[in-house]
Amino acid sequence: MTINRGATARKSTQAVEAFIGGAPDSGRKGVIRGRKEQITLTIAPALLAKIDGMASKMGQSRAALINRAIYELAERSAS
Repeated sequence: MTINRGATARKSTQAVEAFIGGAPDSGRKGVIRGRKEQITLTIAPALLAKIDGMASKMGQSRAALINRAIYELAERSAS
C-alpha cells in the first residue's frame, strides 16, 4: 500500500495554515472588511452606555460614532 500525498494532503495543510493564521495571536491585527480592518476593543460598561446614548441621539450606530471620534482625534493630532 502506498501513501498518496497529492491534492488531499495539500488541502489539509492549507486548512491547518488558515486555521493557525486566523488565531488572535497569529500576528494578524484584524479581519479586512472591504476597505476597513476589523479590530476588537475592550471598553468600560459605563463609557459604552454613554457612547450608545450619544449614538442613539445622533441617529448613528455605535461603530459609526466610534469611527468618527477616532477620525476627528487623528485629524486634530495630525495638524
